[in-house]
Amino acid sequence: MKYVGEAPQEELATGEHSTRNRVARSILDHGPSTVSDLAKRLGLTQAAVRRHLDALAADSVVEPRDQRVYGSRGRGRPAKVFALTDCGRDAFDQSYDQLAADALKWIAASAGGGAQGEAAVAAFARARIAAQAESYRKSVDDAGPGGRTEALAKALSADGYAATARGAPGQQGEQLCQHHCPVAHVAQKFPQLCEAETEFFSQLLGTHVQRLATIAHGDGVCTTFIPGAAPQAAAPQTVTPQTTDHASESTAGRNPA
Repeated sequence: MKYVGEAPQEELATGEHSTRNRVARSILDHGPSTVSDLAKRLGLTQAAVRRHLDALAADSVVEPRDQRVYGSRGRGRPAKVFALTDCGRDAFDQSYDQLAADALKWIAASAGGGAQGEAAVAAFARARIAAQAESYRKSVDDAGPGGRTEALAKALSADGYAATARGAPGQQGEQLCQHHCPVAHVAQKFPQLCEAETEFFSQLLGTHVQRLATIAHGDGVCTTFIPGAAPQAAAPQTVTPQTTDHASESTAGRNPA
């Protein structure tokens, strides 16, 4: 692929290849982005960003999408955003996807397949998370009451998930957004990986959380809703983003659309 391989000499001389990589990297780190967002982050003109996006789209690195809106939508058409394709993510992710998928298939088959096989994969996924849990737990425990989600986002980013925390529009709580997933291709076949991760977030933060979207199933960002403190007598809060079915720990990792 041109943008990650050898660039023509004239492109290297003008810095086009480097800037194009910066555009793609910015989308990886921040999730699906508008032309305006990219121009501001990178200090480029919108015309320059569009030119690089056109080239990246021609190489199947990015693709345009309608911006997903959570909550009530204003007037007019949704903004157009650009998201990385699977091919684009592969350019950044030197992973052993096939080896991992083959190993999980072997685990499922060795357990007898069917429901027993699925349970064995789920047990592996939980054990994998547990092996990483201590550093995450320390980061969250060391944070103040209002900074636990942000602390988790920083810990995830250190492991390559390019995570951010932000307020949830129109809701009492926060959204944990993971703009990159090193195991997305494997999680497409084995949603137990996403489910175990969501269960871990719930245990770590001490509250019910809801997985609203996943990269593994075609969304631009893995998005998890983390409710804030509610009045003692209030009923549990349910969050359903527009055009997205209800998702919870039990269905995390499956396409919510």
